[in-house]
Amino acid sequence: MTATLVADNVAGARRVSVPRGYRFELVKLVSQWRIRFLVLACWIAPALFVAAVSQQSTLPVDTLFGRWMHATGWAGPLVMLGFAGTWALPLLTSVVAGDVFASEDRLGTWRHLLVAVRSPRRIFLAKALASLTVIVLLVAGLACSSAVGGLVAVGNQPLVGLDGHLLTPGDTAARVFLAWACVLAPTLALAGIGLLGSVALGRSPMGLLLPAVVALAMQLAQMMPLPVSVRLALPSYAFISWNGLFTSPEQLGALWIGIVVSLVWAVVASVLAYVLFVRRDFTNLTYDGSGRRALVAGVLPLVGVVACSVAVLASTTGASGSGIEQDKVQRSVATAFAHLYRLQTDQLNRPAVTEAQLRASAACDKGSTRVVPEGPGNDWRCVVSWHLPGVEAAGQAIYQLDVTPDGRFMADGDGPKEVNGYFLVRTSTGDAPNPLWQFDGNVELLHTTLKG
Repeated sequence: MTATLVADNVAGARRVSVPRGYRFELVKLVSQWRIRFLVLACWIAPALFVAAVSQQSTLPVDTLFGRWMHATGWAGPLVMLGFAGTWALPLLTSVVAGDVFASEDRLGTWRHLLVAVRSPRRIFLAKALASLTVIVLLVAGLACSSAVGGLVAVGNQPLVGLDGHLLTPGDTAARVFLAWACVLAPTLALAGIGLLGSVALGRSPMGLLLPAVVALAMQLAQMMPLPVSVRLALPSYAFISWNGLFTSPEQLGALWIGIVVSLVWAVVASVLAYVLFVRRDFTNLTYDGSGRRALVAGVLPLVGVVACSVAVLASTTGASGSGIEQDKVQRSVATAFAHLYRLQTDQLNRPAVTEAQLRASAACDKGSTRVVPEGPGNDWRCVVSWHLPGVEAAGQAIYQLDVTPDGRFMADGDGPKEVNGYFLVRTSTGDAPNPLWQFDGNVELLHTTLKG
């Protein structure tokens, strides 16, 4: 007997509506102790973490915006966003979406639920919407809590963007919450994978772990020197591309692509889960999922989505290779240096200077003329030149760069020490390291910047 026959067993009876089923499933979810614990943790723990780290003498400078946690409270939620995209959100989607159907298999309550609701389609919609609501609540908690913790501990100060320009507190706040909103797209992609695993694998623990395993695999892929078209075709890149919001002009091309790719994954995975669910035989009480079924109905279609995405991106964006090229690195380093030089000038109470007056430029290579200056690596070396009004000779500073495969780089000053060496500068928020000593930047992997 199929699910449809079970649903038709009680002819003429009034079916439970989707809104009513949604409320029932939502109550079931939030009544579980682990969901309540996660909601409480997401709305409290980030504030405590950000406040505590912001008061430490040693900051997580290897994390994007970590070096600015002493300077502004808005750096904290961005540090938390980087952590959430890597670890927290995949695990949260596993616990919520990855278990929403499997829990009924473990408890053996499918027959009771089908008799009560009388529609597998409505059951699927109710469960999917309930899990989506809880996931959005968890993401909102992470964003709001980390922002409150940073503002209380440090204050509402301007933030230095990834190209060195200074963002006002109001502009920063809008961009921070927009960045958190953007990562909802890849989170929904993982949620769709969770629904698919929960339906296809039944009570098997692998269904619960599937979103986390897929997220880990995609993160490892992002750490490899893949072609840019492959990198952008994975929804995990949307957990990274939000950093384009913190440059001027904004680097929105990769961000929009990441959001669209993630939503395609979310739709495809959810539709596959729906088709498998409505075709399931609920009379089999020993059903424990099917590995072959999961491979044919789940893995292969998603692999097809990746292949189609790579083909479309390669043909429409013109992206090739790693996307990290010499001229892009030079342009990014010179722009960031010029903005940060102005910041240093202001902090040291020197005569103001503009970027146009500085005419900063950079000459970058990979340590040898025999090595092609492209691709990621920690062997990039840049010589930055600039001019000051009324001074005939050009100034020069050397930086060692570590460029990651996703385009982020960390520039480390290598002299002269008066310009980019380590020394403390007195600011309105206290003593801070020389802004030209070490700074983060971003190389846009695409050839053009799409403006929103």
